[in-house]
Amino acid sequence: MSYPQTRMQRYRQNPTLRTLFAEHTLRPECCIQPLFIHEGLTEARDIGSLPGMVQHSLSSLRLEIDMLWLAGVRAVILFGIPLTKDATASTASDENGILQKAIRQIKTQRPEMTVIADCCLCEYTTHGHCGIPGPKAPLFDHDATLAQLSEIALSYAAAGVDIVAPSGMMDGMIQSLRSSLDQHGFSDILLMSYAVKYASAFYGPFRHAAGSGDVFSGNRRHHQMAYTQRKEALREAQLDVQEGADILMIKPGMPYLDIVADVRRETTLPVAVYQVSGEYAMLHAAAKAGVFTYEEAMLESLMAFVRAGANWIITYDAKRVRDFITPMLG
Repeated sequence: MSYPQTRMQRYRQNPTLRTLFAEHTLRPECCIQPLFIHEGLTEARDIGSLPGMVQHSLSSLRLEIDMLWLAGVRAVILFGIPLTKDATASTASDENGILQKAIRQIKTQRPEMTVIADCCLCEYTTHGHCGIPGPKAPLFDHDATLAQLSEIALSYAAAGVDIVAPSGMMDGMIQSLRSSLDQHGFSDILLMSYAVKYASAFYGPFRHAAGSGDVFSGNRRHHQMAYTQRKEALREAQLDVQEGADILMIKPGMPYLDIVADVRRETTLPVAVYQVSGEYAMLHAAAKAGVFTYEEAMLESLMAFVRAGANWIITYDAKRVRDFITPMLG
């Protein structure tokens, strides 16, 4: 039996109509580019586990910011790699630290660029964990950790950051940072909480990119979300809303689209999602093996985040989004 062509089939065959009928769209302005800045470098250095990504020097960072702006990217998230580390991440709040210098440099060079700074201890500690060790390993000294995170946030604010992004998923971190920022006259600084951060296998390449892979051992299951948990993720997000978060983030992305959708339904705040290093590297590895075309798979992945309800997407390929949106949708 033959069927007449339906109107739906006709519009799908027309590239212009496909674009006009698109229920969701992706824009480079909604994508955030992660950047790694290494205090010991004078020029950019390739990150082997993250194709196309580098550890920047302050010098190479200048060109990268201009290139991102021309590509339509309007926000970056910074991760610092210091020369000096210790057990308590004491250098992370130094006003002349690598991330503080990078913030000032970007805001001087391109004031319109939104600068987000990761607020965690793992890049600055000799053990590579997100908190200050307590007397009962692997547990942290929670009060000392929150105090240090607050000092880091204040140093970022003084340097001119737009958004502080506490990524350790420590209980009470949003309340602690919000209170400290407000008390010191930085009530206009936004907090993008890693509200739901799963203890995931997909973070491996990041640890090497951020300089903690060679010192990190063990796991983070004692303070990050277990991947068995869905309702608990909502409770964590709701707590951060109550404590003063301005943006809620879910990390990783693709394995947790249900969580992105859940959080989107439960809050009126902007929702961000992080397409993490393992997701990005996996797409590159599969494309290299001939499984699919990288650009098509990347765009499909990013569109899944938008469809699930994400307002902002942190992706290592933010700079290329504009290049492959039009041909892929056409």
